[in-house]
Parts: sequence; C-alpha cells; structure tokens
Amino acid sequence: MTAREPSLQTAILRLNERAWAISTGLLLAIGLFIATNVLVIRGGPKVGEHLRLLAVYFPGYRVTFWGSLVGFVYAFVVGYALGRLIGMVYNRFAGVAR
Repeated sequence: MTAREPSLQTAILRLNERAWAISTGLLLAIGLFIATNVLVIRGGPKVGEHLRLLAVYFPGYRVTFWGSLVGFVYAFVVGYALGRLIGMVYNRFAGVAR
C-alpha cells in the first residue's frame, strides 16, 4: 500500500457537490419546461389542471410558454439545492467531507 492510495480512494469516493447540484437542477428544470410546453401544445379546455397547482410554490408560474420559463428558473433553483444536499449527505456518510 503506497501513500497515494488513500488520497486516490478519497478522490474516487468523493462526489462533486456542484456537479450534482447543476445536473439535478437542469434535470428538474428541463422536465418542468417540457411538461408545461407539451400541455400548452396539446391544448384543450382545461390545460394543465394539476400542473397549475405549482403556482402555489412557484409564484408567477402558469401553464403557458412564459410560465414554463418562470418554472424553469424555479425548478433549477430547487433542483440545485436538492442536488447540493444529496452531495453533502453522501460525502458526509462516505467519510470524505471537507
């Protein structure tokens, strides 16, 4: 066992919190953007009846194209925080926290 092995193992085990945060934020944001715009394109008398309830948590969100942009920003922020939290918790339990 050389002196480099423990640091290599730590580097492999450690998650990049910022990368997890950005990827989770983009995943949620793109998902909400696509879901909203699919409903807008589909149309109908009651467009996005359930998705409209997100306006309770995301002020300014509507089931419209412009609302999908507002929702994109909100979902990215929530996803970023969630991904950062996942990275922090994983690193803490893996024993490689800063």
